Amino acid sequence: MKHRVFAAALALASVVSIKAADSGVTLIGLGLVAGTALDRSGFAGQQICQFDDPANCIDQATFGGFGSALAYTGFNNVFLAVPDRGPFDGRTDVPYLDRFHFLQLTVDRNAAFPNIRTVLLDTRLMKATGNRNLVGSSADFEDRFDPEGVAVGPNGTFFVSDEYGPAINEFNRQGHLVRRIALPAKFLIANPSGDVDAAGNSLELYPALNTSGRQANRGMEGLAITPDGRYLVGMMQNALIQDNGLNAAVPPGRVGVNTRLIKIDLRSGATSEFVYAVDGISQGRGVNDLLAINDHQFLAIERDNRSLVPTPPNAAQIPNVKRIYKIDITGATDVSNVAQLPASAAQLLPLGITPVTKSLFIDLLDPAYGVGGGQTIKDVIAEKIEGLAWGPDLPDGRHVLFVISDNDLFPGRPTQVFAFAVDGSLAGANLGYVPQRLDGPLFPPGQAKKAGK
Repeated sequence: MKHRVFAAALALASVVSIKAADSGVTLIGLGLVAGTALDRSGFAGQQICQFDDPANCIDQATFGGFGSALAYTGFNNVFLAVPDRGPFDGRTDVPYLDRFHFLQLTVDRNAAFPNIRTVLLDTRLMKATGNRNLVGSSADFEDRFDPEGVAVGPNGTFFVSDEYGPAINEFNRQGHLVRRIALPAKFLIANPSGDVDAAGNSLELYPALNTSGRQANRGMEGLAITPDGRYLVGMMQNALIQDNGLNAAVPPGRVGVNTRLIKIDLRSGATSEFVYAVDGISQGRGVNDLLAINDHQFLAIERDNRSLVPTPPNAAQIPNVKRIYKIDITGATDVSNVAQLPASAAQLLPLGITPVTKSLFIDLLDPAYGVGGGQTIKDVIAEKIEGLAWGPDLPDGRHVLFVISDNDLFPGRPTQVFAFAVDGSLAGANLGYVPQRLDGPLFPPGQAKKAGK
């Protein structure tokens, strides 16, 4: 009920100049996409249900979860959005067909919140070799795919990180797999499983099955590409199992804070790895997206799983951590040959390991970020803030940063989109932003214009 009251209050909100809570950063937009909206997959009217609760179903064309990954295509306000593995944590009665969307995001700065217009241009399925559908089903080990991060390539393709692998897949604009970029073996688990225990914890977390690799549901969440298109940079959500990521005695028992960031040279295939120390791992915290500022600096989301408007059956809880950090890999130690990282950040220095530097860029819970009706972002923010993307600059030269939520395809909660204007000369002690160089649009301009009317 609270989210309905919020929406009503927004409709009455007056247009005000909102003070920047973070240096050079101003909240200029909010958008809401109804959880009941449908995509353009052509599956409208067909249901998909929870494997162990067949009465819990949604429409297969539900236009949700697309806040899991967002990237600007560089033209015509068109963005690429990729839902993750679908509803019910991949445990469905019929396979959820992985898909991606082209959509337009535009901010009307002369209107009251909500003032971001979202237009869905097209929905396309993701295909493996042989024209097989990639699916979210956790039990389909041949074709299962859990998209979590997206980056637009310079040559008409895009890259998506797979949390199941983890790995990185490259697709053409029609959604057909071009190539699969494997990660070093240390990131992989030996025994993937689609099953859970009585408490709902993945069996992948049990030490009898896996003692190394990514934690269950904590794979490569963030994926960025450098502005020149040469390097991909991926971030794991939490520490690898062998990096003291888990307390094996109490699954899921997440304990380690030192997660790995991997940089991949798309020309040579060479990789390097760096340590990013998460502030903490309580309350479901981890890293949830990565966005390039330039070739060595990035924005990273750290968030808890708390919200005053949660997705059932979760209870309402005051959110404590919804932060965007500016990080720099310059001077960080390459830990490619370090077999095991310690559990705490304090233990890195005695081992001669320098992590990436980080500084707070935006605190989304700052009370200065008002959204109308006497409320702030903190009052309304979703559990899962998962997507970051630059948009086209404003006429005054400020950069626009979009921050988006993942509603897990739950029809009862909207997808939230926030837009911030960033003065590059002030933000983060001179931002140093370099826009990505792209040769042409992924989505035809004529079609974008026609669909956006």
